[in-house]
Amino acid sequence: MTSFSRISFDPSLPWWLLAAVALLAAALLAVAFWRRSGGTTWRLLALAAVLLALANPSLVQEQRNPVPDVALVVVDQSISQRIGGRQKQTEAALERVEQKLRGRPDLELRVLRAGLAGQTKGGDNLLPDGTHLFAAIRRALRDVPNRRVAGIIVISDGQVHDVPKQTDGVDLGGPVHLLLSGQRGERDRRLVVVKAPSYGIVGETLNLTLRVEDSAGDQRVESGGDRTRLRLRRDGGALDSRSIAVGKTRSFPFRLNHGGATVLELEIDAGPDELTLKNNRAVLIVNGVRERLRVLLVSGEPHAGERTWRNILKSDPSVDLVHFTILRPPHKQDGTPINELSLIAFPTRELFQDKLDDFDLIIFDRYRRRGVLPSIYLQNVAEYVHRGGAVLTAVGPDFASPVSLSRTPLGAILPSKPTGTVQEIGFRPLPTDKGRRHPVTATLSGIGAKGEAPAWSRWFRQIDVNRVKGDILLRGAAQKPLLIMARIGEGRVAQLLSDHAWLWTRGFEGGGPQAELLRRIAHWLMQEPDLEEEDLRARANGNQLLIQRRSLSPDNATIQVTTPSGEVRPITLKDNGRGLETGSLTVAEPGLYRLADGKHRTISAVGDINPVEYADMRASPAKFKELLAQSGGGAFWLADGMPDIRRVKPDRINRGQGWLGLRASGEYTVSGVEQTPLLPGLLVLLLFLGLTMLAWQREGR
Repeated sequence: MTSFSRISFDPSLPWWLLAAVALLAAALLAVAFWRRSGGTTWRLLALAAVLLALANPSLVQEQRNPVPDVALVVVDQSISQRIGGRQKQTEAALERVEQKLRGRPDLELRVLRAGLAGQTKGGDNLLPDGTHLFAAIRRALRDVPNRRVAGIIVISDGQVHDVPKQTDGVDLGGPVHLLLSGQRGERDRRLVVVKAPSYGIVGETLNLTLRVEDSAGDQRVESGGDRTRLRLRRDGGALDSRSIAVGKTRSFPFRLNHGGATVLELEIDAGPDELTLKNNRAVLIVNGVRERLRVLLVSGEPHAGERTWRNILKSDPSVDLVHFTILRPPHKQDGTPINELSLIAFPTRELFQDKLDDFDLIIFDRYRRRGVLPSIYLQNVAEYVHRGGAVLTAVGPDFASPVSLSRTPLGAILPSKPTGTVQEIGFRPLPTDKGRRHPVTATLSGIGAKGEAPAWSRWFRQIDVNRVKGDILLRGAAQKPLLIMARIGEGRVAQLLSDHAWLWTRGFEGGGPQAELLRRIAHWLMQEPDLEEEDLRARANGNQLLIQRRSLSPDNATIQVTTPSGEVRPITLKDNGRGLETGSLTVAEPGLYRLADGKHRTISAVGDINPVEYADMRASPAKFKELLAQSGGGAFWLADGMPDIRRVKPDRINRGQGWLGLRASGEYTVSGVEQTPLLPGLLVLLLFLGLTMLAWQREGR
């Protein structure tokens, strides 16, 4: 606390009135001087004493408490600060600043650590888009008036992505100084994704445009024909290695082989004197979209359930249906002239040879050998399945007869063989244990809990089979297989051993989920990812990694999760009784999380998988130049030594050769005031009377 004295005036009359009286008195006295009247000087002194008394001067003594200015030291703790010796440089610089400024009565030192993984601009998202320091700076100084901000010292490598521009009109109060960690002229090689698709059609060729840049300091290094290896991994699978020239932009074609998200991992070899390998990698997520799925439906003859199949497939916007019903087999000859027939000839060659691979699914609905399709075409279908195609057979009584499809080359891929018996008795389709876990049937409407009968109506015909291969999802009369699904080679087959599914559509005895069941069967056959019965996947939701595992065998599997930093964490999943096991993991770093359960592997991208800061990790003051010039601060390389810190007046220069300045505002608060009048009233009266009497005496001579 200090004491400060000053003279204060508290006039009894307004200043303008006092000035008018003073002017009038001065005019009268001037006339008296001109006429050489006696006692004029004493009258002047008497009037001056009166005017001074009316101004009411007093001695004011203030007890002042200095208010310390605030100096903010911001420590950048982002990813790029962990390279080499930057973190050690930063902590040493912070220690020197604290030694210099801590404990000063005229300065309050605040230390702010910002830029850590998990901090955000708004506080809601998992990770920021780059390094953000200035939002935290504003929060740290929001209780400090601008005039009390002595300055801001940022200890960073300069890779900060929210530095305010001059056009933003931001006033932080004091000068901003940058203490640069790192070394001058750092060299780094990085992989730049110039252009990459976000979506693509499955099976079509897409282009990925890449460039490898090699830079030193703020300059790009000429490659001189150097080449490096580019390694590409798709969905965590095998590596594909290619060569790419440094400094050149090149396009790489690739194809998506499945719908949904495809994760592409890209990596290049290290360059000479490499600063870091973090920006030698990039991760891309490309979502595969299927074109309209092409389905060929071949109905062996008209029957009650034929239109049900057609309506279900035609109502699906993702399906392009080609439907043929065989009305006139070759052996049917009734003498009708050819030119009078309005039927369309079955284009067997075009469908089953020329364009067979264009179809995603072929459905044989109550088809039997009738001479329409020669054995060679059915053999083509069997080979089509081995190559990755799909076949569904919805059979009727003909499947148990000598003209059954099982007696054709197609029988080699069918999941069962008929016994020759047809059960014609009322029965209710019941899910098996696998059926209650398989995604095709596990969540069908009305399936009910385990041990309960489903709320479905009855069917009245079922074909008896044996030699079953594949998964039985539904059973019918006498617990015989009703719905069988199997994988053959690269493809899939399914068999529905009844032609009475249409009863559900008609609402017989309350009906059942026929459309739901048949649509799921068709999409499983066409390898829809969401209907995989053995599957492991994960997705990010905020700061949680949600894990889902589908399996026909409940085992409460333990999932091994490998974090981006290489830590392996076991997660035990909980089974829901419907083939789905779930669990979650709290995540705190961005990047790829790899999951494995012993049989399946998957990867999931969390947060910003290609952080902006990875784009350039060389220490540089370039991003701060505009702000430093605007605020009057300076940039100092810690590699050149720690600059001196001085207190300067607000109107002085804030930086110099080897030193930086923090403003001293001189702010204070007044804790007490003592006021003493300099001209008491009695004293003024005696002075006025005495001077007036002297004037009269002088005038009377």
